[in-house]
Amino acid sequence: MQSIYTNTTISDELASRLHAMPKIELHVHLEGATDATTIWELAARNKVALPATTLEEWQSMYAFRDFNHFVEIYMLAADCMRTPEDFTFMTVQFLQQQATQNIQYCEVFLSATFMLDKLPADELIDALIEGAQRGEKQYGTCVRFIPDFTRELPDSRYRVLDFVLQGQAKGIFIGLGVGGKEVGFPPELFEDVFAEARRQGLRVVAHAGETEGAQSIWGALHSLRAERIGHGVRALEDLQLIDYLRQTQIPLEVSPSSNYCLKVVPTDQPHPIRALMDQGVYVTVNTDDPPMFSTDLTNEYQLLARQGFSWEELWQLNLNALHASFLPDETKRVYLAQWQDFAAQAE
Repeated sequence: MQSIYTNTTISDELASRLHAMPKIELHVHLEGATDATTIWELAARNKVALPATTLEEWQSMYAFRDFNHFVEIYMLAADCMRTPEDFTFMTVQFLQQQATQNIQYCEVFLSATFMLDKLPADELIDALIEGAQRGEKQYGTCVRFIPDFTRELPDSRYRVLDFVLQGQAKGIFIGLGVGGKEVGFPPELFEDVFAEARRQGLRVVAHAGETEGAQSIWGALHSLRAERIGHGVRALEDLQLIDYLRQTQIPLEVSPSSNYCLKVVPTDQPHPIRALMDQGVYVTVNTDDPPMFSTDLTNEYQLLARQGFSWEELWQLNLNALHASFLPDETKRVYLAQWQDFAAQAE
């Protein structure tokens, strides 16, 4: 992939400050946060055949041609995750990686449609709880999960909802999402399961406006009543939608490097998060699938700094993630008090 657009350089001091900044992440997938080497090892352990003869060849397949190619590789990776121990290990490893960037809390997607074909729901939930507890104890980063169902397999949606409700009862799942290919599977198809999820007290989010345009976002907002939109960068194609997002302040979970790598945004152009922010849309910064896009959350903030974002703007984006999270208000206030101390020292 050609180099991503930048129009300035940043100081070592700012780079260091962004690394040390206490952070929250709202849009990252557990499977996609598992690096290629780990996937290769899981494939060998679980006797899953990958279409590569060496680790280097497998790593080279992470150069994505487009979104559909990405989904193909993502599904191959997810198929290597077969046992409860895999999911516990992946969760601990993920929290270790998050902690190195001072990410204190994250809300993480699970591709539940495919998980449930491999393991009983209760075993999977217990494995995730074990990983979350062990990872938080060792590294200090807290995680809660948002399982999602895949658009291309709509019949899985109620099975996933049942799974989410089981995990909600154990305190590890907080919401329901929908992901997968937008093209051909509009949000309106899933109005029923989202209504039931809301009735059961779950938070609801939806991927929209990534590979499809503004109509997909409208559907997620009106039919699904999504509380946050995953990606949403194509909202800029509809000024009426921009007005609506500005008025309602419904957060967008924006992942710049993902958008560049999957050709949603041309690499020679500034990322549209600037235009969204300038028009008053509520945006947050995320990684989506960090090792698949050779990034992490610190790098995402540094990328935006190299595109001209000031420290004050980047700090506000970070605060946006805290306020847009599904944490209880009391917990948000605790984080905010701690973060204000960091901000004061950084000035």
